Amino acid sequence: MDQEKVIVIDFGGQYNQLVARRVRECNVYCEIYSYRTDLEEIKAMKPKGIILTGGPNSCYEADAPTYQKELFKLGIPILGLCYGAQLMTLILGGQVESAPVREYGKTKVLIDEDSPLFKNVSKTTVCWMSHFDYISRPAPGFTVTAHTADCPVAAAEDRDRNLYAIQFHPEVLHTKEGIKMLYNFVKGVCGCTGDWQMERFVEKSIEEIRKKVGTGKVLCALSGGVDSSVAAVMLSKAIGNQLTCVFVDHGLLRKNEGDEVEAVFGPQGNYELNFIRVNAQERFYVKLAGVKEPERKRKIIGEEFIRVFEEEAKKIGTVDFLVQGTIYPDVVESGLGGESAVIKSHHNVGGLPDYVDFKEIIEPLRNLFKDEVRKAGLELGIPEYLVFRQPFPGPGLGVRIVGDVTADKVRIVQDADAIFREEVAKAGLEPAIGQYFAALTDMRSVGVMGDERTYDYAVALRAVNTVDFMTAEAAEIPFGVLQKVMGRIINEVGGVNRVFYDLTSKPPATIEFE
Repeated sequence: MDQEKVIVIDFGGQYNQLVARRVRECNVYCEIYSYRTDLEEIKAMKPKGIILTGGPNSCYEADAPTYQKELFKLGIPILGLCYGAQLMTLILGGQVESAPVREYGKTKVLIDEDSPLFKNVSKTTVCWMSHFDYISRPAPGFTVTAHTADCPVAAAEDRDRNLYAIQFHPEVLHTKEGIKMLYNFVKGVCGCTGDWQMERFVEKSIEEIRKKVGTGKVLCALSGGVDSSVAAVMLSKAIGNQLTCVFVDHGLLRKNEGDEVEAVFGPQGNYELNFIRVNAQERFYVKLAGVKEPERKRKIIGEEFIRVFEEEAKKIGTVDFLVQGTIYPDVVESGLGGESAVIKSHHNVGGLPDYVDFKEIIEPLRNLFKDEVRKAGLELGIPEYLVFRQPFPGPGLGVRIVGDVTADKVRIVQDADAIFREEVAKAGLEPAIGQYFAALTDMRSVGVMGDERTYDYAVALRAVNTVDFMTAEAAEIPFGVLQKVMGRIINEVGGVNRVFYDLTSKPPATIEFE
């Protein structure tokens, strides 16, 4: 990427993706790097600004994540958030201690001084606090610019050195004017013009793909989901009939989804793609037999996908490149984009086997968030009904079945999910819900049906509202709709005698179950 860039240095904060996403909302390109990244590497990137994330540690502990003092002498504007603010303070000679009153949640913040960071921000504003420690004495040269009832240094700055420290999290939506603050930093303090535009990204990506592929042949792993569909159309525009799209029906798709994908991308569809459908249900079921641990399931599915693609490539002839619809959250959640813990190994990233029999893997969407992928899809001319279709994970129902995967469990989830989606659509709720589906728990319980005892599974319904799929809140589906869904699932889906509705937000939960 040759455009202006702000980088996020990650100290293990749970909101690291969100920080980067908010910066991109300002049309400024942003990437996440671990605090272990060498200073020379950071200097070579020539960032226009640096943001230090939050983290779970106390910065004054001997083994706490830290960074060298020279970072603050580069002349690059730096914004420290929560742990990042405390670490900046400690390194530059201030004092950080365990807070006498710990703050968590929405907190009233009072702005004390005019600041470039708080331009057009209300003098009293609501921010999201999450800290056990606090800045008890600012570093020399810093002026306190905001406080709360329990936190004397909610924000401080050294304007001469372009160093800014804030104790709260502007990146979360709970901070009412947080986006405004980040905009003030990247546009006002860093002087970014905002050249991160999707139209330019798509054009440049197509040019780069043509140059990389040359006259070679390419196999695209097409699942029919938003990410892989956008990747396939982008490759098709770049290299035409040098591309073959392989759709693997691994037996873990939604009800009738295999046929639906083929109808869109196959010979009778809207796109002139070399399309191959591989029905591989049994081989995936055999590989997953008896496997209960979520990470193992993901890795098995990821490796088996690759083996199928390798087999199909040999049938085509010499295929140099494999294309995947990997996106940026896949990379970060798989533990490859920052310092956060591995949340889950995405089948196409952390789930890849050590050896892959292709010259290179092309991932044209690897640097994009989900909503950016959708914008890219619209730029490519993909119809809205495809671009905004319900997200579906690559491992499919394998991560919506808690515990081991069997054909019968897949049948239960497919039928329950189809009923849920049908009733949500009938109720006219679909446009308002970010994602919704049915999952199968590994809980079995006693019930009574037709005056007889049952001992069957519990299905969990999940529906969330989200902007960026990094944070989410449970959707408020009318109780009458839920009752109807429950009644139909109990009566129409064999093997189920209970239906739950999952109210958990992300975090602490993820959207998918495994």
